[in-house]
Amino acid sequence: MHSPYKSKGGFSRLLNALRYSIRGLLAAFRHEAAFRQELILAVVLVPVALWIGQNAFEITLLIGSLLFVLLIELLNSALETLADTITTQHHPMIGKAKDLGSAAVLLALIMALLIWLGIILT
Repeated sequence: MHSPYKSKGGFSRLLNALRYSIRGLLAAFRHEAAFRQELILAVVLVPVALWIGQNAFEITLLIGSLLFVLLIELLNSALETLADTITTQHHPMIGKAKDLGSAAVLLALIMALLIWLGIILT
């Protein structure tokens, strides 16, 4: 079945995708405290990554781990927003979905920490 919300393609599709992405980032910044905190952490740590990284691979790994945390936080926020649209009342399956999203963020943070410690300690 063809969705009426899908674009036809071409350059206008790319511009629309960029506009939607920027709108999503702004919404996350405005409405998601965890995203703001992790973004501030990334803004502080990117210059540190440029300073401590010994080569392009290490710098990319350090910055990439920060971007990965932000990416997982965005997906978690999207999941929570969708769940809250369905119902804000307690529901065990929605609670489980939110917990799984939160666990994904935790694992992303642990991964970033391990990468940073591994590079700093070597």
